[in-house]
Amino acid sequence: MLRISRLTDYGTLVLAHLSGPEEELTSAAEVSSATGIALPTVSKLLKKLAKSGLVTSTRGAQGGYRLSRNSHQISAADIIDALEGPVRITKCSAKDSNCDLEDNCNVGGAWQRINVAIRRALGDINLADLQTTTAPVPSFNFAGLPVNVEAQDSKYVD
Repeated sequence: MLRISRLTDYGTLVLAHLSGPEEELTSAAEVSSATGIALPTVSKLLKKLAKSGLVTSTRGAQGGYRLSRNSHQISAADIIDALEGPVRITKCSAKDSNCDLEDNCNVGGAWQRINVAIRRALGDINLADLQTTTAPVPSFNFAGLPVNVEAQDSKYVD
């Protein structure tokens, strides 16, 4: 199953909180209080996000964090890359793949195309889009049956 980690989910929430007025610095404690995410986790996420260049930090009593660029310029792919590394659905989807079965594999090219499509879709969604709750949820079929993403049974969603 393709799934982002809980830390990436939390990191997206942190970034969304920071997407307020661009000039405003926000402390890790303020982010923690506003999001309900524990301060050590927020601090860890902010450090990774700063290292990746998605946020900037200012030290000192009046310091804090802010987005390094507009929320329309930060894609879901950027967020995942910063917190999990590049999207790779199979070992051969990576540029530096070294699969033992590569010489005999006839499906690797298809997985690479799928990986590129997923990456493109993640690149098309930005942080501002992620914060928009009125965006329509796309419909699709799985095994020939329509899937309603909005009507998931909560016992299967964590």
